[in-house]
Amino acid sequence: MQSALPPSNAVDKEEAVVRAYYERGEERERLSDGRGQLEFIRTTEIVGRNLPPRPAVIADIGGGPGRYALWLASLGYQVEHRDLMPLHVNQLEVDAAAVSGIRTAIGDARALDLPDASADAVLLLGPLYHLASSADRTTAIREAARILRPGCALFAAAISRWATRIDGIIGKQIYLKHPAALDLIDEAERTGVFPPLHAGAFSAYSHRPDDLRAELAEAGLEVTDLVSVEGPAMILPDLDARMEDPADRAAILDGARALERVPELIGFGPHLLATAILPATR
Repeated sequence: MQSALPPSNAVDKEEAVVRAYYERGEERERLSDGRGQLEFIRTTEIVGRNLPPRPAVIADIGGGPGRYALWLASLGYQVEHRDLMPLHVNQLEVDAAAVSGIRTAIGDARALDLPDASADAVLLLGPLYHLASSADRTTAIREAARILRPGCALFAAAISRWATRIDGIIGKQIYLKHPAALDLIDEAERTGVFPPLHAGAFSAYSHRPDDLRAELAEAGLEVTDLVSVEGPAMILPDLDARMEDPADRAAILDGARALERVPELIGFGPHLLATAILPATR
């Protein structure tokens, strides 16, 4: 069975905002600096705890330019990569030209072209924070569950509800360039929706940890873990330099691991990452 979205004659405003941001072409190198390295190392570490034995089929849905798809292929997995952006698919095709085990195509997380129960694990590391509608997020999660084999794991990432205030306003002082951020933050924390501050700016839906758990459970999945990915280190102004120093890097990673499940601190870092299992019988 293949799911399908209702036909539409126009790209909705939400999708247009997403496309405007990613068409800037910055995502390909986003995980290369200190901040990106911390996110990548921790994400691969958390996902790696529950990956199936190799070889297996992993679906990387909303996988951007394919950094995680390339990582999975390097480990010996077969990867089905889908992303909404033609640019990202083209970039991965170039980067994976000499890599075996990756199939990529343009795809919407809400209507995948993959068969039922065809994946041994699913990565949903981006779509949920680009879908402001609860109905759209539920649809995307149900689609991920549809293509997942029973008993296997879905890895779902979300932006923390407090990331914009902690990382953006306190850490990066975005209000100096965009004063409107201070006027928007209270409403954004109430609704979870932070609008773009300028044309082509990042915009996202942000989750409270319990809300992410509830959305996954509503789709019939059993949440077995939910952690903070980066932890509080993301607020450090010298994070790039610290990640280059072996001792500082080890301390930052150890701190993220030590604090990842502390209830009072799970929402402190920018990203949440849930591991959820599709029951063998539903």
